[in-house]
Amino acid sequence: MLTQPMTTSNSFRRAPAQPVTPARVTMFENSIELMGAVMPFARGAEIYGENEPAEYLYKVIAGAVRTYTVLKDGRRQIGAFYLPGDVFGLEVDDEHAFSAEAIVDCKVMVIKRRALVALAARSGDVAHQLWTMTANELRRAQSHMLLLIKTAQERVAGFLLEMAARSPSTAVVELPMSRQDIADYLGLTIETVSRTLTLLENAAAIDVPTSRRIVLRNHAALNRLNA
Repeated sequence: MLTQPMTTSNSFRRAPAQPVTPARVTMFENSIELMGAVMPFARGAEIYGENEPAEYLYKVIAGAVRTYTVLKDGRRQIGAFYLPGDVFGLEVDDEHAFSAEAIVDCKVMVIKRRALVALAARSGDVAHQLWTMTANELRRAQSHMLLLIKTAQERVAGFLLEMAARSPSTAVVELPMSRQDIADYLGLTIETVSRTLTLLENAAAIDVPTSRRIVLRNHAALNRLNA
């Protein structure tokens, strides 16, 4: 498991008190690039399945990835979206809790989990980065859970702000995912998502020039909804 080398490394136990420096990040990035292999995945292709052994970690090089589970009633619940630079497949157990699928044609770096864990056991910096990434993934999951109890407008506003924070431009959001993906991520129907975007556009909070491009006109209004 990913947590095993972290709890046995004395240097790692001291690491949370230290900042995540650019040198640490660079070392980690270099390590996974040396150990990883880039693989192409066509749009809609499964990268791994729910309950399959978590033998690898993955980094999006190009494209976008969604993780999801199918509920007992047949509905799909999307857990997260991953964009270029994001690492996914981090698990606290030895099996994947969600399936992962390419939203568009993707290039994904695949890293053997065992090799990275072994490196983390020898390197406090690599262990620190793994711990930080795992903690960030847990925080993301917690934020997503909190989002799902909000109103439709609050959910859509929160999603747009999340995507803007991960985009090169905080004013224009280019969405690789469909409206159905957004609905399944927010626990809403596609009709509710479309209607809510129209309400936000009518309120001059956003512009929707195309279904995949959203212009954020009033961050303050969106932040108030997301509070």
